[in-house]
Amino acid sequence: MCPCPGPTHSVLPPSFRARWTPDMAPDEIPANWPFRDVSRFVRCGTHRWHVQELGAGPELLLLHGAGASTHSFRHLVPLLQRSYRVIAVDLPGQGFTSLGARNRCGLDDIASDLADLIVQEGWSPFAFIGHSAGAAVALRLAELRPVQAVIGINAALGQFEGLAGWLFPRMAQLLSVLPLVPEIFSRIAGTPQQVHRLLASTGSRIDAEGEAQYLALVRRPSHVAATLAMMAQWNLDELIDRLGQIHVPCLLITGSADTAVPASTSEQAAKTMPEAIWVDLPRYGHLVHEEAADKVAALILDFLSQHTKDTG
Repeated sequence: MCPCPGPTHSVLPPSFRARWTPDMAPDEIPANWPFRDVSRFVRCGTHRWHVQELGAGPELLLLHGAGASTHSFRHLVPLLQRSYRVIAVDLPGQGFTSLGARNRCGLDDIASDLADLIVQEGWSPFAFIGHSAGAAVALRLAELRPVQAVIGINAALGQFEGLAGWLFPRMAQLLSVLPLVPEIFSRIAGTPQQVHRLLASTGSRIDAEGEAQYLALVRRPSHVAATLAMMAQWNLDELIDRLGQIHVPCLLITGSADTAVPASTSEQAAKTMPEAIWVDLPRYGHLVHEEAADKVAALILDFLSQHTKDTG
């Protein structure tokens, strides 16, 4: 197997771009949503993407984890945009990106569709930064659109083991095709108390503003449906097999209190990848970038500055 599969995207012709013009943020985005004033919508491929761009300088592409959105970077973006142009995107069907094809929620499809979006928008990312499942997408995307660095925050780079490895994907597949499941889940889980419990179960404690934003997402059946579809189609086998052949400089940041993705997952990945380092932040959970954005930003900025010097 080729260690670095070639791009599966193609440059979209100008005629395609001419048919679509970015829409300004519609009423579907809450008025208090982080950075709503720079939100725009872009048609590319089958999806209508929700995109936010802030700052100036070398470009960083931020990719959230499953069940989240651009809002999860609300504390990190202001710290990064002092030195970089930050581009944050909602993954297909999640947040405020409209899902154009239900069968394009797996790792390879998301990365390929993002690669098309990068080409269409004329972006030239210096680095990809991903949280949880977004870190896996970032590494796969780096194989399609090479960058100078990849940063994973509590990167979901491990597989479920034992019975869970067999049962969980199949449960997600079943739930993702039942038409009423997203609506039922939104009603049951879409309360402040349930969202608080869900977030606390990751080992993190975030601010009330963040909890309210996750609540808004859980109350969107389309967001729940896309998250289930992503989990149902998720397969890391080939990416994990290639980790030892991925030579992009990579920083893996973890919170030692993460109960969703153990810090040992990133520790092991860093040992496998030729140019990866692992840094753990004690006492923080899965949402460490929301709990301790200043600490995470300091690690990111230091890592990126080293590679800026190396390449400049």
